[in-house]
Amino acid sequence: MAQIASSEVRIDLQHRLRRIEGQARGVQRMIDEGRDCKAVLQQLAAIRSAANQASLVLVRSYATQCLTQPGEQSLTELVDDLVGVLAKIV
Repeated sequence: MAQIASSEVRIDLQHRLRRIEGQARGVQRMIDEGRDCKAVLQQLAAIRSAANQASLVLVRSYATQCLTQPGEQSLTELVDDLVGVLAKIV
């Protein structure tokens, strides 16, 4: 199984996840304060979008690493694995 090889990707993902964590805490505060449902939904949509973008960063890294350094798997197996991963995040 491939790991995140690039320190740049690792740092980028850590920043994105910290931002998402902060957004989630903000939504919790909004709910505690009785904020408008529309505002809460907008923030939840922003969190989902941020999580999707983080996923894309990781998928790009995964695809690049696996397809350029295939190891023991055939290209067909690598593509099948990638499609399986993509199916889980869509």
